[in-house]
Amino acid sequence: MSYFDWAVLVLTLAGIIFYGIIKSRTTHNLEGYFLSNREMPWYMVLFSVMGTQASAITFLSAPGQAYTDGMRFVQYYFGLPLAMIVICIAFVPIFHNAKFYTAYEFLEKRFDLKTRTFTSFLFLLQRGISTGISIYAPSIILSSLLDWNIYWTNIFMGGLLIIYTAFGGAKSVAYTQQLQIVIIFASMFIAGYLVVKYLPEGVGFFDALKIGGVMGRTNVITTGFKADGGFDWRDKYNLLSGIIGGFFLALSYFGTDQSQVGRYLTAKSLRESRMGLLMNGLVKVPMQFFILLLGVLIFAFYQYNSAPLFFNQSQVNKVNNSRYADSFQSIQQAYNHADEQKRELMESLIAQKNEISTPDRNKLIDINHQRDSLRVVFKSILDKPEVKGDSNDANYIFLRFVLDYLPKGLIGLLIAVIFISSWGSIAAALNSLASTTIVDIHKKFINKNMDEKADYTTSRWYTVVWGIFCIIVAQFAYNLGNSLIEAVNILGSLFYGVILGVFLVAFFAKHVKGTAVFLSAILGECVVIALFMLNEHNIIDLGFLWLNAVGAIVVFVLGWLFQLTFLNRKPVSGGI
Repeated sequence: MSYFDWAVLVLTLAGIIFYGIIKSRTTHNLEGYFLSNREMPWYMVLFSVMGTQASAITFLSAPGQAYTDGMRFVQYYFGLPLAMIVICIAFVPIFHNAKFYTAYEFLEKRFDLKTRTFTSFLFLLQRGISTGISIYAPSIILSSLLDWNIYWTNIFMGGLLIIYTAFGGAKSVAYTQQLQIVIIFASMFIAGYLVVKYLPEGVGFFDALKIGGVMGRTNVITTGFKADGGFDWRDKYNLLSGIIGGFFLALSYFGTDQSQVGRYLTAKSLRESRMGLLMNGLVKVPMQFFILLLGVLIFAFYQYNSAPLFFNQSQVNKVNNSRYADSFQSIQQAYNHADEQKRELMESLIAQKNEISTPDRNKLIDINHQRDSLRVVFKSILDKPEVKGDSNDANYIFLRFVLDYLPKGLIGLLIAVIFISSWGSIAAALNSLASTTIVDIHKKFINKNMDEKADYTTSRWYTVVWGIFCIIVAQFAYNLGNSLIEAVNILGSLFYGVILGVFLVAFFAKHVKGTAVFLSAILGECVVIALFMLNEHNIIDLGFLWLNAVGAIVVFVLGWLFQLTFLNRKPVSGGI
């Protein structure tokens, strides 16, 4: 990057921190530190909810997801608007009116301490690991820009986030997220505009979409049904899995995950909480659609321009400096030859006013298959024990485009966007980890009689402890084998369904008591993990989104049956 880009990057980040510090003044107690004294208006709740979900992973990895797999990932969000309605009706009134600090306090009141503790433990485990992966995302940028070791970069980035979160609390998080969302939307729109502007003369936005469609990247809606009429349960993103599995995942994430519950508990009224969540349901799908569309436009751009053999340049350098350098040069030459064929074909298409005949379509597909095959061969070198490189470059596609093609100043701004989006989501996550630990664990088992000053001080220390834990997790996030956005959602799906099932029993099965739901939650988690492992070993076919529905249904049904049979309780009419 140029000195001007570095100046833009540093000034933007410093401005965000300074703004957060100014706005972080609040009472030094749990309500002030975690819930901003419950005084936020609906639009602040909206920005905070969106900022918590839209991490660096969203803006760094989602364009790469669309580049490699198309836009079908957007179906993952189709169940979200319906989930927002259900949460506003069933969840928010109970949490808000009871003045809870965490969602899991309700479970002790409804069931017992062991159910509350187990459910909060599942949340802490899942959120702690996923936050570690989120720390790894912006570390990728620093390590690529400065050629730093990724492990030291994780420590540096995590250390900044610990200071930022421990100092500011929920109020700082909420106000900085408001500014972050505005900067993020503006920057991503500019990036999309420039991708289209940089296309060759005679090629416009719709021509780029046409190329993306020919190559299967505009697959917004996929049914999941095979050619023989059967349903592909292994297919990760389709209309049914998005609406059903996505609904259960969104219901659990926004309804039971403290990182989100803590955002709308900051609202000054029940109405403000509901307004913020409902607006999130309206805005989230179009926002994600646009971010994925940006990935399709970048894919089309690289059809008209030379694309790197591998988008993570540091890994290319690693191979080129190894004993596999000759193999790499051979692969690169073959890739360049295929790229030249592609360039000649695309020039002829421009001359034909971008009218793509069937032979041209087939030729373009064949050339891209050749290039993809060569990329696979290169990735196999990265898997060699002597190299031990990161063979997944989907997370670097957008970053590489930004660094190679965007003008000075905008590069620094877009890098800052990825940083500040990570800060907002990670700060909210650390805040929720600390609040759950002190409210659901510390004040129940370690010290029940703490004054406000001790509450505040201990909360900040728990923020530091969880920050250190997340840094440790980030050190193992290297080479996950999935795009980061997919890895985080797979991890969430292992726990969210079971957590949701406990809350569904609490709301809709009033006769079921603590022991029954506690046992069903343990067994439900075992079932979900077993199904995931069986799927990973190709013994069964089940996309990860379905695990959310399976976990919730298994807990609800088993809880009902345990109470009815083993615990000798007859069902009575239920409901909220």
